[in-house]
Amino acid sequence: MTPISLLDFKVAMELNPQQLGEDWPLLLEKISNEEEFLKSFAGVLLCSLLKASSAPSPVRDIEGKEVRAGIDYYILPVFRGKGGGLTLASTTQRCPLDVVQARQEVDHGLPLTFSPVNPKKGVVRVSTDLNIKFSAATICVQSTVWRLANYEKSTGQYFVTTGGVEGNPGPETVRNWFKIEKFNDDYKLVFCPGVCDVCKVICRDVGIYIDEHGTRRLALSDVPFKVMFKKA
Repeated sequence: MTPISLLDFKVAMELNPQQLGEDWPLLLEKISNEEEFLKSFAGVLLCSLLKASSAPSPVRDIEGKEVRAGIDYYILPVFRGKGGGLTLASTTQRCPLDVVQARQEVDHGLPLTFSPVNPKKGVVRVSTDLNIKFSAATICVQSTVWRLANYEKSTGQYFVTTGGVEGNPGPETVRNWFKIEKFNDDYKLVFCPGVCDVCKVICRDVGIYIDEHGTRRLALSDVPFKVMFKKA
């Protein structure tokens, strides 16, 4: 039987069945199959478009390029004149080292890498759980993976320290997961892990707490620390 388009069929349907000849039942079956195919194809295409549009936006560095997992970057402040990039320092105890902001504006701090909860994802995206790790050797035996410390009664703060575990999402590692969120035209760091459905977690921005020694320590805060990312 000669292939026929949907348009040809619409024209043909204006004719009597006798004018279509003995092949008209086959013609109906063919058109029905074509319509089902088009409906299925349209459904798959729509799902793909919705999935693509619902994917979180990629985080971009100061050059407008997508931030990539496993690549070294500096986390720098958006506002100038209040310290430099992020680095490590010993505060209340020698180890593990805490995450602080460098005192000098010209100091980029130490490079870091980002590891999304899905290790197959090469692009770092907003609102996605990830580990943050300094690419530096230290005198401490603990890792340089960021971790939220226990509540400190003397200061009333939750500080960001190191010694976390990279990967292995779950209840045991819930304190090791952070997120990057869009904040106006810039970015902010957030602690709001979604790697454990049964865990009761706090969700707050990461800001700067200045201690009695003038050290600018990262801690949970109502005032977010606006940041940008520069490839190391």
